[in-house]
Amino acid sequence: MLDLKDVFYFVQVVDRGGFTAAGSALRLPKSTLSHRVQELEGYLGVRLLNRTSRQFGMTDIGKEFYQYAVAMLHSSDVAEEAVRQRLAEPSGVIRLTTAVEIAQFALREILPVFMNRYPKVRVVEIATDRYVDIVGEGFDLAIRGHTASLQNSTLVQRALANVPWYLFAGPGYLAQMGVPESPADLAQHATIAMVRNGPQQWLLKGPHDEELVMPIDPRFQSNNMVALKEAACANLGIAALPGYICRSELRDGTLRQLLPDWSAADARISALIPFRTGLLPAVRSLVDFLAVEMPVVTAFDHPRSFE
Repeated sequence: MLDLKDVFYFVQVVDRGGFTAAGSALRLPKSTLSHRVQELEGYLGVRLLNRTSRQFGMTDIGKEFYQYAVAMLHSSDVAEEAVRQRLAEPSGVIRLTTAVEIAQFALREILPVFMNRYPKVRVVEIATDRYVDIVGEGFDLAIRGHTASLQNSTLVQRALANVPWYLFAGPGYLAQMGVPESPADLAQHATIAMVRNGPQQWLLKGPHDEELVMPIDPRFQSNNMVALKEAACANLGIAALPGYICRSELRDGTLRQLLPDWSAADARISALIPFRTGLLPAVRSLVDFLAVEMPVVTAFDHPRSFE
């Protein structure tokens, strides 16, 4: 490819009528400019300039190349300015991927506020529960819920919110089977759980940081939290779910929280970013915004609304 600096030096030499004047304006030795133009001529395989001790001028092909060179440098300036504008103000498209439940119960409140604040930003949100290679599939950002640490060291990670899981059941089920008063009572109850590899169990944490591993034999399993919540509302058993996705059911009485001093999982929501440097302002602004607002919308009591 052409070295754009060599093209720039060639145009400067032509515009200023020679190497001496161009070198003075650019504060470069005449010999340096002469060498760079020779490098350009060598790459192109043609002579662009006629240089003698008495005269200086362009060859016919040099005149033709000069027109293209000026257009090329102008396009370069336009491209640079476009990038600098992007760096100066959040704008452009953010490709975001996240789990269905996070999109449905958290981001649906946050993203409209962010986009109203930054009207030049556009967002493409892909909600899916499959594993997404955010680098290979061209995403700028992933928002993921997890209990264990995220191990991919090639991605930049930023914690956004803690989202503990609690135990819930429908009032009809509790009326029939009774309300558990302690973790030990759970052994007598039907359970509802996420599909997992390995043994099914809840890691319960008490009010004084005591921990209890509770093996379970789920009556119903699903990889979808909404399906688990609906099963609990239908009185099929006790489910462990993130507290924030059950707020409306608690308000309308279709779910009740059990053992409120105990949590069933210590989960978090984190942002994953492909690169450490060159992060566009739109992506950086969104991550900063999520770090402030995500703990609000995922709080179990959700103390304020965006309405």
